[in-house]
Amino acid sequence: MVGGGYVGLYTALRLQRQLRAELRAGTAEIAVVTPEPYMTYQPFLPEAAAGSISPRHVVVPLRRVLDRCRIVIGEVRSVDHAKRTATLSTLATEEEGTGTVDMTYDELVIAPGSVSRTLPVPGLADHGIGFKTVEEAIGLRNHVIEQMDIASSTRDPAIRDAALTFVFVGGGYAGVEALAELEDMARYTARYYHNVKPEDLRWVLVEASDRILPEVGEEMGRYAIRELRGRNIDVRLRTRLETCEDRVAVLSDGTRLPTRTVVWTAGVKPAPVLAATDLPLDERGRIRCTAELTVDGVAHAWAAGDAAAVPDVTAKEPGKECAPNAQHAVRQAKVLAENIAASLRGEPLKEYAHAYVGSVASLGLHKGVAHVYGRKLKGYPAWFMHRAYHLSRVPTFNRKARVLAEWTLSGLFKREIVSLGSLEHPRAEFELAAAPPPGDGDKPQS
Repeated sequence: MVGGGYVGLYTALRLQRQLRAELRAGTAEIAVVTPEPYMTYQPFLPEAAAGSISPRHVVVPLRRVLDRCRIVIGEVRSVDHAKRTATLSTLATEEEGTGTVDMTYDELVIAPGSVSRTLPVPGLADHGIGFKTVEEAIGLRNHVIEQMDIASSTRDPAIRDAALTFVFVGGGYAGVEALAELEDMARYTARYYHNVKPEDLRWVLVEASDRILPEVGEEMGRYAIRELRGRNIDVRLRTRLETCEDRVAVLSDGTRLPTRTVVWTAGVKPAPVLAATDLPLDERGRIRCTAELTVDGVAHAWAAGDAAAVPDVTAKEPGKECAPNAQHAVRQAKVLAENIAASLRGEPLKEYAHAYVGSVASLGLHKGVAHVYGRKLKGYPAWFMHRAYHLSRVPTFNRKARVLAEWTLSGLFKREIVSLGSLEHPRAEFELAAAPPPGDGDKPQS
């Protein structure tokens, strides 16, 4: 199994139950190859960035949950399905100097998910910040608080203005929720600075299309814009980021924004490993699949999630595919595990069919929008539904209980406003202490 994200975790979790007898007898083995030893529940990243949830509760440890599976921490570099071989690199191969190692298999489940889709915007690679991993979320939280520290202590008005200007590119879930949660957090944090007020902070959302949050519908999208603008957030529609060189964000409407923060959330693309396989891909680089989640025209190969182009059998329009989101990924994983077990036992497969029920989005603490089963909600009810839905989707009771307890405690106590930026360079202080004083390089050590 390639990938330990939504599809990888949920498929392996259900498959180890389906094949319990075979695993005990030693006639079957489930191997999960993943770069990280945990699955990140991405809908909680904005709350982790805002300090509402501890980072360790946003991730699910694979070895604890998949206790009957073999977890291999590494990256699949290529797949030769004709030979039933995957080439991967691991921490061990790096230490050994061998580079890669081949792993043979009987059945392949390829679900590496997606990566951030970047554009050749000058300066983006040097100054842009992503928002797809827990490390990026916590790094962004630390960065925002550090910018407020800079603004509080500098005497240069230009540096202060740049430090307090935050530009987010992309009006989908990730961009809107991250901006809304961090603006909430920064506004609260400002009360502890004697010379930084909430109105000093400038938040800008840049979106190339004419709407934000298209998943919640046009009416709720317009409400979200009104809500954000009511909090003094500058929402720019039909606007693109042209360049962010020299810490100046230049927009397509001619606006120049000196800023030290550019957060890029403008979409995703399939993981690069798909191009290094002999499996059929569509024009967007995803694996072509059947409704049974088998790879189209290929035996003993399966795929689901962001990396797979799965036909939507519930859609009225012919040729429509399932949207690449967590709502489908979790449900596809259930069918995928059952179909793999059925295939091994010679039983018929079933199609994946799920009608889209709607979407929910958070706009900060006690604020949100939702469009579920045709009903439109906003404000506190939508925010409550957002939390309830995602709490129900977090894997394992243990993780649900921890998140619920943390939400309860955060409602009783004040927010934490500590920046732990040193976590990104944990050896910096030790290296400074261990470095010899200038001119003492030749002195013997005592």
